[in-house]
Amino acid sequence: MATVIDDQGQSRFRFGEEGDEAELVYRVVGSRLILVHTEVPESFRGRGIGGKLVRAAVDKASESREAIVPLCPFARKWLEDHVNVAGTVSVDWNET
Repeated sequence: MATVIDDQGQSRFRFGEEGDEAELVYRVVGSRLILVHTEVPESFRGRGIGGKLVRAAVDKASESREAIVPLCPFARKWLEDHVNVAGTVSVDWNET
């Protein structure tokens, strides 16, 4: 699998390759997409896979008009570092 997949049944975005899998776990509460935890295996590090997962969440939130709540420290930092992407959706920075 070469692209990020929204596995809605498991509430996660996932990216897999050669038996390894990265994921961004989320919850949907009302009109909020809560980003809970990002896990990227060592074999994927340094390739921007975590960012692809967060970008997929932003795309989903944009399409469904949900606000993103970045509880996951990685997702929060990535969004802070990529304001051009974060600026395309509503982000609740105050939720902890």
